[in-house]
Amino acid sequence: MKIELTKKPQNVVILGGFPGFGLVGTITSEYLIDHLQAEKIGSVWFSEMNAMIAIHDSKIVEPFGIFYSKKYNLVIFHAITNVAGLEWKIAMAIQDLSRKLKAKEIICIEGVGGMPGKKSTGKYYYYSNKNKKKWESIGITNMTEGIVVGPTASLMLKLKNSPISCIFAETASNLPDSRAAANTIKALDSYLGLKVDYNPLLKKAEVFEGKLKGLMEGANKVKLAKEKKEISYMG
Repeated sequence: MKIELTKKPQNVVILGGFPGFGLVGTITSEYLIDHLQAEKIGSVWFSEMNAMIAIHDSKIVEPFGIFYSKKYNLVIFHAITNVAGLEWKIAMAIQDLSRKLKAKEIICIEGVGGMPGKKSTGKYYYYSNKNKKKWESIGITNMTEGIVVGPTASLMLKLKNSPISCIFAETASNLPDSRAAANTIKALDSYLGLKVDYNPLLKKAEVFEGKLKGLMEGANKVKLAKEKKEISYMG
C-alpha cells in the first residue's frame, strides 16, 4: 500500500465513498467532487488492485483518488474500482490518511437494501460513535439493527476508537442509484453545511447511472480477463 499526497491539510473531515450496493458511495463522492470543485491532492495504490483507469473529460480517473475542498476543509476518498478483497487495506489506508491529516472525523457512505422492485423510499440512517446528538438534531434515524459489510464494516472495526460516522441510504436496486445518493447529499448538507444543491443529481440520474455502470462493468471485465489468464497459465 502506498499513499501519495501533494498537499497535507490539517484537522479535516474525511469522507469515504466506495462502490457498494447501489453505488451510493461512489456517486455521492463524485458529485461532491464536481460541485465543490475539489482538487486532486493524492492517490492510493495497492499492488492487488486491477490495472484499470477511466477517462472522463479527456482526463485520467484513477482507481483510488484523494480530493480536497479548501472551502469546507473536506477530504474525499473516491473509489471507482472493485474493492472486494481490499477492505482491510482500505481501512488501513484511511487510518494512515487520518493520522497524516489529523482528521477530526471520518464519514462513510453506504447503500442498504430496500424492497426489491420498488423505488427508493428516501429513508436513510446513521451510525456514529462520537456525534450522535448532532446527527439526531438533523432528523436522521439511528441504525439500531443491521448487518454491514465491505469497506464500511472494516472502517467501523479498524477505526472504532476514532470519531467515525456512517450514513446508510436505502436503495432498492443493485444498479447505480443516483436518487439514494441525492438523499445522502441532503443529509451531508445538513450535517456539514456544504450548501450543495442535490436537485441536479436527480435530473442527471440517468447520466450518472449509465456512466458509473459502464465503469463498474469495465472493472469486472478486467477482473474476469485476469482470472481467465491465470487459469490458462495453470492449465
